[in-house]
Amino acid sequence: MSYLYVLEHGSIISFSENYVRVTCKDDMCKMVPVETLEGISIFSKSQMTTQCTEECLKRGIPVSYYSKNGRYFGRLISTGHINAMRQRKQAALYETEFAVRLGCRIMKAKIRNQEVILRRYQRTTGINVDEERSKMHYYAEKLDRCRTIEQISGYEGIAARNYFQALEKLVDKEFSFHGRTRRPPQDKFNSMLSLGYSILLNEIYGKIESKGLNPYFGFIHKDHENHPTLGSDLMEEWRAVIIDSLAMSLANGHEILPEHFLEEDGIILTKAGMTVFINKLEQKLRTDVSYLDYVNYRVNFRRAMDLQVNCLVQAIESQNADFYHPVVIR
Repeated sequence: MSYLYVLEHGSIISFSENYVRVTCKDDMCKMVPVETLEGISIFSKSQMTTQCTEECLKRGIPVSYYSKNGRYFGRLISTGHINAMRQRKQAALYETEFAVRLGCRIMKAKIRNQEVILRRYQRTTGINVDEERSKMHYYAEKLDRCRTIEQISGYEGIAARNYFQALEKLVDKEFSFHGRTRRPPQDKFNSMLSLGYSILLNEIYGKIESKGLNPYFGFIHKDHENHPTLGSDLMEEWRAVIIDSLAMSLANGHEILPEHFLEEDGIILTKAGMTVFINKLEQKLRTDVSYLDYVNYRVNFRRAMDLQVNCLVQAIESQNADFYHPVVIR
């Protein structure tokens, strides 16, 4: 199976003879068999023909639109997976004990995963971040006694500050940063995090939608206009596992370089930098792992995220948050 990323401005995306074709301004052409295509992400001012649009809608192939620096605009949506009854059950569980229990499980897993990433890079760099890890562990344990989403968010927020303080010490000095900055990112490392989170959120959005859930009816994050809060909820356990570790690997492994960035409404990746980042991310998403505790075989990250949404569906249908098993890496 394949994913198509369109980075070249002025490209034309068309469909003919069972192939999706991307024709660039220099007449270079890339062809992908439509049967193998799982998604299209467009990071440029390009055009998609009506025939190609119709084919994607019929086949349920998600098409996502981003700015050239990775800001998410929206997606082409088919109505084929809407499940009204499931969405009613989902909405009814907002601000209930279910939401608190689910929030506790997800956020505790998120902090645990962040701790593992820090431990790995402490070992490879020799830089001590034991103090930050210890504080994160303390606040993760506090989550079990929380009775509201606000309490959960408070402890998670403190843990996150300690996490990013530790990352500041561990990331290569050419990519040093001083805390998380967004919209726009103010340094190279934050630029990679923002792009990665945007792509990851959209990946999870599509999997939520395909199961008949509403991406905008979250449980942990507060309702926010034009933001898929359920996607943000389910992304939490994957942030450090997929995106933070990827950014650290690219920076500390010198696979991405300072010249791959430029300043334009914040710090953004150049086209060459985007190519490096997306190729590395795609490689990671296809990597098989054994992080799910309810299956006895390895699956790639994309499949794992899909199975996690299935897990959430089961929890919602049963109205029991304990059916949701967050990913905790080792």
